[in-house]
This record gives sequence, C-alpha cells and structure tokens, in this order.
Amino acid sequence: MKSRVRIALIGSRGRMGQTIVDLAKNDPKIDIVAQCDIGDPIESAFKNCDVAIDFSNAGAIDEVCGASLKHQKAVVIGTTGHSNEQRQLIEKTARSVPIVFASNFSVGVNALFALTRRAAEILSSEFAPKITETHHKMKKDAPSGTAKTLGEILKEAGEIPIESIREGEVVGEHTVTFVGPGERLELTHRAGSREIFARGALRAAEWIVGKPTGLYSMQDVLGL
Repeated sequence: MKSRVRIALIGSRGRMGQTIVDLAKNDPKIDIVAQCDIGDPIESAFKNCDVAIDFSNAGAIDEVCGASLKHQKAVVIGTTGHSNEQRQLIEKTARSVPIVFASNFSVGVNALFALTRRAAEILSSEFAPKITETHHKMKKDAPSGTAKTLGEILKEAGEIPIESIREGEVVGEHTVTFVGPGERLELTHRAGSREIFARGALRAAEWIVGKPTGLYSMQDVLGL
C-alpha cells in the first residue's frame, strides 16, 4: 500500500485552508501533519512533511521559500499577488526543490487556459481579446492571478484589457471574449465552490512528491 502524503498547510485558517482541511479528513491518501497561520512559525511546520501547501498570502513567500530550501521539501504555492521580486525568488527556489506554482488549481480553469491559447491561434489578429473576472468582495488582489495568467497567454495580441469586479460572495468567474468583425466568441468558467481549488491543490501535492527540482504549473500536473 502506498504511504500517505504528509502535508504541511500554510494559511490553514483562511477560506482555502479550511476547505483543504475538510477535504483531507476524508482522503485516505492525505495526512495533514502540520498547520500554521498568521503569527505561527513556518519553518518548523516543514520538518516532518513530504510537501507544503501555501494558501496564506504573498507576504509569507520569503519564509515559505526559506523553509523549503532548509528542509529540502516540495511546495505547492496557491497564493497570488506576488511582486516581480517575489516571483523571482520562487523561480530561484525551484532550482533546488520541486515547486508547483499556479494561479488557479481548478481542472476546468486549466482547460480554459488551454482553450484560450488554442482560440487565440485560430482567431489570430482579426479578433480582439478581453478578459473579465468577478470575485467576492473580500478578495484583495485585482486583477486575479487567473486573469493575469490569461493575459500572459494572450500577450502576443498586445496589452489585453482586464475588467475586475468585486461583489457579493462570488467564488470566481472568468470570461475571455474575442471580438471580431460581425461576431464574438466567449469562453467562460464559473467556480461554484472552493472545493474545486482545494481538490486541485491536493492533487498537485500528491503529484509533486518525488519529482525532479523545477518550477511546474497545474498544466504539468494535469498533463495538458
């Protein structure tokens, strides 16, 4: 029998952290061996895990990367809103440990990424793309990390306009619109529950254990 994957959860008391804790209770392949949140020491949480999942906030990434390097443990990074310097730190850390760094862990959203890339190839310069994203009022960063990823996919078309809407309890909605002469194409993903992100993060955590050092995306995890 394959041994359980031992996970250290950073940001355990946040919305995503609590969802991951709830899911892990009923998953025989997962064992959350450490939990920490704001004010808790991060480094000690890494001692007895196989992989850490970080859903805290962008400001914790220095500590997360430092602990990962010290204990040589894989990391799944689910926080968004990193500065360029923080992204460079993640890339540098991934030269020594395996890291999954994704703006969105939903299987459906990653299919949206792949479909957006393909649509852009088919429609080329005759269609002007734009991105609209909607999230709950508590989400701090705008545009969302997912919208930024969609923008990076479409960057060959130039600077892509992104509209960010913050209202109600919306878990997450992303629409890519291609407007052409006399027609428009819309690709939309709507998240109905945070569970889709938590399931994806746990899937990534299982996948990354034992992988060679490097920076991986959710596309790599899913084989897209």
